[in-house]
Amino acid sequence: MPMTRIALSPVTAVTLDPHAPVMQDAAIHVEDGAITYVGPAHDAPDFEADEVRGGEHLVAMPGLINTHCHAAMTLLRGYADDMALEPWLQDRIWPFEAGLEEEDVYWGTQLAIAEMIRNGVTCFADMYFFHRRATEAMVESGVRACPSASIIGVFPDVPGQIAEARSYASEAAGAGDGRIRPCIAPHSLYTCEREHWTAVVDAAGELGVPIQTHAAETRAEVEEVRKRWGATPIQTLDSLGALDVPLIAAHCVHLDDTDLEVMARRRDGRSAVRVAHNPASNCKLASGVAPVAELRRRGIDVGLATDGTASNNRLDIWSEMRLTALLHKAVELDPTTLAAEEVLEMGTLGGARVLGLEAEVGSLEAGKRADVVLVDFDRPHLHPPHDVVSHLIYSAQSADVVTVMVDGQLLYDGGEHLTVDVDRAMAEVDARARRLATAAAG
Repeated sequence: MPMTRIALSPVTAVTLDPHAPVMQDAAIHVEDGAITYVGPAHDAPDFEADEVRGGEHLVAMPGLINTHCHAAMTLLRGYADDMALEPWLQDRIWPFEAGLEEEDVYWGTQLAIAEMIRNGVTCFADMYFFHRRATEAMVESGVRACPSASIIGVFPDVPGQIAEARSYASEAAGAGDGRIRPCIAPHSLYTCEREHWTAVVDAAGELGVPIQTHAAETRAEVEEVRKRWGATPIQTLDSLGALDVPLIAAHCVHLDDTDLEVMARRRDGRSAVRVAHNPASNCKLASGVAPVAELRRRGIDVGLATDGTASNNRLDIWSEMRLTALLHKAVELDPTTLAAEEVLEMGTLGGARVLGLEAEVGSLEAGKRADVVLVDFDRPHLHPPHDVVSHLIYSAQSADVVTVMVDGQLLYDGGEHLTVDVDRAMAEVDARARRLATAAAG
């Protein structure tokens, strides 16, 4: 993609930079994919922009970050609702997925990317089948992503899965002009054996890539892991050495005090476990409510996530932010729990920390990559503008997003997708989902 020089001015900049979190009448300059200036418009240096966007009604903010999803599960949206996790997986999801082909995953991923971009998500972590074809969809769309080669021990040829995960993690690193950061994703402790985990930890350490996995999602999972491994999921992962490499743990709903102590242990200045919080999915599957406020009190990195559309139905971090702010207030019986500023951080810079990308994205600061979203505040539900950050969490919605850029490239602007053929993606997914559902029904 050709690089352009873009000026966003005047805008209200919600920067996530603690030194200047909200700037009225600001300017943002973007050149060669990076932010070169964020500050008062009247102090901005001379800048010959190819494109200028701005207006007093526009709020510029970092792109939203989805720290855990299964993108191509758009194929299963609405297919198996209102079920508990274990029968949902074993009786409906896995039989459907048994018929998946590479092109199904490619188009399911394209549709997911279109939905996320439209919703202001500029970066997401993914774990699913046919990861190489899914990665092609990510590269073509211009989005930033942390895709994974999944390892599921109940499937055939686990050594082959691990060898492929190792090769993929090495080969995909830096694809898409540096936007692709691969991971390795053993599904869970209840689907992978000790030797699988040992091989994965060795590979992640050698290659310097994160591990993505599911952990402590349900009470049933915790009990099964205790019976098979002799300890809780978090403590088992610690004993396997998985906490000695960057570990992104999705869900972390059912934790005890020892788990929290282990997770808060510092490694290179970071918590030993980085948590992808999936509030809507956890609610829909009745898995429970993760102790997010306590995790944050202990200094554990927490980002927000949607999970797949089979267990959420949306890929919308706006919904997750609002739900997070409300849900944890109710659980803790404290209206000050997870204030709007904290939740916005979880959806942006906190998500970047979970994925190990905070030096590059997550805030609007000179030197960082230009992953920027413009939100139109000229909407009835966003007036009067007493508190911009409060409005972003409690009042704004995905439909308010008008412009999305990643690495300084426009991916969505004025209601138009610029890098994804949305009509074809919808048609392909509809046809492929019908085929897969018919086959799963026998």
